[in-house]
Amino acid sequence: MIFEIALVFASIGCAQASWIDGAWLGKRQATATSASSTATPAYFQTVPELLAGPTPTGDAPFLPEYNPAPFPSVSYIPPQPLETQVPISGNTANNNIFQLFGQLSHYFANPTGFGANEYRLPAGANISAVYTLHRHGSRYPTTGSGAPTTGAKIINATGTFNATGSLAFLNTWKYQLGAEILVPIGKQELFDSGVSHYYNYGHLYPNNGSKIIVRSTTQDRMTQSAEYFLAGFFGLTWTQNATLELIIEQNGFNNSLAGYYDCPNNNNATLAYGNLALTQWSNIYLANATSRINSMISGKLNFTVSDVYNMQSLCAYETVALGYSPFCGLFTYDEWQGYEYSVDINFYGNNMFGGPSSRGTGIGWVLETVARIQHKFVSSAQGPLNYTLDSMASTFPTNQALNFDFTHDTNIAAILTAFGLTQFAPFLPATAIQNNRSLIVSHMEPFGARLDIEIIQAPKPVSASRNGTAATDYASGNATTYVHFLLNQRTIPLGASWSQCGNRTDGWCEMGAFLNTMSTKFTESQFQYACFGSYPNVTYSASGVTNGVPQVPQKK
Repeated sequence: MIFEIALVFASIGCAQASWIDGAWLGKRQATATSASSTATPAYFQTVPELLAGPTPTGDAPFLPEYNPAPFPSVSYIPPQPLETQVPISGNTANNNIFQLFGQLSHYFANPTGFGANEYRLPAGANISAVYTLHRHGSRYPTTGSGAPTTGAKIINATGTFNATGSLAFLNTWKYQLGAEILVPIGKQELFDSGVSHYYNYGHLYPNNGSKIIVRSTTQDRMTQSAEYFLAGFFGLTWTQNATLELIIEQNGFNNSLAGYYDCPNNNNATLAYGNLALTQWSNIYLANATSRINSMISGKLNFTVSDVYNMQSLCAYETVALGYSPFCGLFTYDEWQGYEYSVDINFYGNNMFGGPSSRGTGIGWVLETVARIQHKFVSSAQGPLNYTLDSMASTFPTNQALNFDFTHDTNIAAILTAFGLTQFAPFLPATAIQNNRSLIVSHMEPFGARLDIEIIQAPKPVSASRNGTAATDYASGNATTYVHFLLNQRTIPLGASWSQCGNRTDGWCEMGAFLNTMSTKFTESQFQYACFGSYPNVTYSASGVTNGVPQVPQKK
């Protein structure tokens, strides 16, 4: 395979003059080597295929058009890959702890939904475009994070302690994790997602032989996630169908797929209120676990609450990397529920409505998507955007029906906040689990998470209160266009956050109402002030930051 790499670096002023735009565009195009120009024996040759037999393909599927599922008001879960099994104390209902790992959960579709009923596409309606924002797949832990830190502490103390009971495995335990790149199941998550997206949106691929532009970042796991997804969507010859655009993910380069680099205050530890909440909550829910685990060990090793918390993270990372982790069985079901909640409050205070720069961090992708929906380039007067790329049709196509972007969990969380999806805004206290909360990171940001924004063309207005039968699908009137948000295969009811969309049972929003709502989102993000301004710290509380912007307004 021959790779064509195009390098593009440009310096164009943005909201902060000292920051620059930049892009590294990897335009990967496979060139088939003919049999006559290579010394490869015919029996080793795979491209071009020899004696392949009949190869006609069928039409691209359009599953939403004829799929009778999902049914109104009925829960459903698509088939899941196999998971390891661990006996968990207190798990009387035989619930699945592997879906309580927050952002470290192996991908699963949201099992409970976000409050909207799920409906098939009405007869005669069509999905005309999709804008997908996709998280990378399961990976090894971040360099220098809690899991490898506690892992190193254990390894460095090996031979100086003796562990007993359910902790006895620690006497011979080895740290076997890498750092940051995809693990095998993470590659499968993205491949499977590509297949799933083809069944739903394959009909949108242009039949004129042109390629689509797909965007990701230069991080290894980001590049590979995009490639495995495209292999699932198009097959191993995906380079004939798509050009992969890789945007630099580094400090100093504007990139809506890594918005935290465009927003310095998002990296200010003193403004990371979610970290404070996590510490407060972990000291509560892991108090018994810390005492219990330390009682099973003697010698020169003692675990802090932070270490014990990291053991829960090690359970999650070892499960996706190795298939099994002995750390998982150290904790009760209540403690696993506590872990899930710890992730929720951490995301709330760092990356969502409890974080003062959350809207500013996510607003770039919101602006890009609204522009693409309107078949426009982004205005150069707004936002933390890479104007070098966003002003060129070759890198920012505005008439593309299939749009796939790849990003990170915290960036998706900030984007949901920048959209103003306030159903996830209610404050989460750091003192007790809120069982009826709407913000559950396991359901929103597992590995391989995906936000699909569908544009639906209907021949008439779709009834706001339909019951799933064809007779109730339509009201009288003219052709109408709708916006439909799906997060991990479940509908986000847009009317729950945006009053202009109305109280629809299907959660859709009429296009005009959607665009009117979006017209204020950049102003609401307070981008310049939230990301570059100086404002006082506040405590993590219901009277603190709860709208994704600084509590103290910018001085006029």
